[in-house]
Amino acid sequence: METVYFWLSNLIIILHLLFILFVLLGGLLVLRRPRWGWLHLPAIIWGFLVELNGWLCPLTPWENQLRELSGRRAYEGDFIGRYLIPLIYPADLTREMQYLFAAVVICINAGVYLFIWHRYKHDS
Repeated sequence: METVYFWLSNLIIILHLLFILFVLLGGLLVLRRPRWGWLHLPAIIWGFLVELNGWLCPLTPWENQLRELSGRRAYEGDFIGRYLIPLIYPADLTREMQYLFAAVVICINAGVYLFIWHRYKHDS
C-alpha cells in the first residue's frame, strides 16, 4: 500500500505543476479555444492570490500526507518553494519573490488577453 501512496503523491505533484503551467501559459490555449478562458481566468485569480497572500495551496498538505503514508518524509513549505525555486533560484522562497511571481502571472496573462481582445475587436 505504501507504493500506492507514493505514486498518488507523485501524481498530485505532477498535477500541481500542470496547474501552475496552466496559470502561467493557459492564455495560449485561450488563443486557440476561447472557451478555455472560463477555466483559465479563475485559475489566474487563484494563482495570483496564493502568491500575493503567501497562502499554502491545498494540494501541498495532501501531497505531504500521502508521502507520510508511503513511509517517506513530508516536505516543509509549499510546492513552488520545494520544487520550482530550487530549479530557478538557489535561495529559499521569499515574500518578495512571491510578489514577483504574482506580477509575472498577471503580466504574462494580461499580455495574452489583451492580444485576444485586440484580435476579437478587429475580427468583429
